[in-house]
Amino acid sequence: MEVRGRGPRGEAPWKKLSKEELENQYSPSRWVIRRGAEETLRMYSRIGEDATKNARATRRSLLHVPYGDGEGEKLDIYFPEEVSEASPFCLFFHGGFWQSGSKDTSAFMVNPLTARGVAVVIVAYDLAPKAPALRAGTLDQMVDQVTRSIAFVQKQYPCNEGIYLCGHSAGAHLAAMMLLAKWTKHGVTPNLKGFFLVSGIYDLEPVVYTTQNAPLLMTLEGAQQNSPQLLLEAALMQPSDPACHVLVTVGQHDSPEFQRQSREFYQTLCRGGWNASFEEIRDADHFEIIWNLTQQDSMLTQMILRTILREH
Repeated sequence: MEVRGRGPRGEAPWKKLSKEELENQYSPSRWVIRRGAEETLRMYSRIGEDATKNARATRRSLLHVPYGDGEGEKLDIYFPEEVSEASPFCLFFHGGFWQSGSKDTSAFMVNPLTARGVAVVIVAYDLAPKAPALRAGTLDQMVDQVTRSIAFVQKQYPCNEGIYLCGHSAGAHLAAMMLLAKWTKHGVTPNLKGFFLVSGIYDLEPVVYTTQNAPLLMTLEGAQQNSPQLLLEAALMQPSDPACHVLVTVGQHDSPEFQRQSREFYQTLCRGGWNASFEEIRDADHFEIIWNLTQQDSMLTQMILRTILREH
């Protein structure tokens, strides 16, 4: 099924889908092509677990560092061989539809990036089933946690050579919300140099009408308040740093809705004057696109490294 992009005032194509079609579009495991859904999810978990075990065994690290008072407000920092507070830092936010996933199984990019002198931070945030009072504030809480984790890294390493944010799926949504962050109340402005948004969801409205919303209990208002696509369309905010690069990527075998969301978000960024680029990762599905970050020579790994190292 082909899903085309729309202009800023066009009707969203997802509104023309039946309930069953919409559910299918927002179920990423239904679009894998090389193995069954259950096998893909098991392999995704295993690769993440193995990558994290390997990173913790072979890299200098600080694990379970609290960036706040909450039980889930922890992060892991992995350093390159030559530890320096002036290193570039790449923060990763895992996916899982805001209701699953863990920093303890998400160190996909650690070894390839630290091998090239980039410190990597894997950030945990509270997941929907565990969040108190499941309502619109749940996503507000996650966005606030991600904001505070970035401020924490900036304060701990003020001499960094740039902070880069990478998020996958729901994590890409959380990273994208940082384009709209108000840093004043956090007492620091992070040295943000780039965003790597991987197979993300930027308009949360369609999710409200799927079973993915059962644990989230998102209202339509809550979805709109936490949709970077809608917020940027309304504000068309000028970037505070025009040189900050936003790379929007999606898998060739992601669902048409995920592909549409990525293309439309990229178009919105361009209209707002952001330094944005778009890339469809060839022959990759929603899960392969991120587990391939364990490989130094993968297309996305190389794009991330080129962006970071070009600055230095």
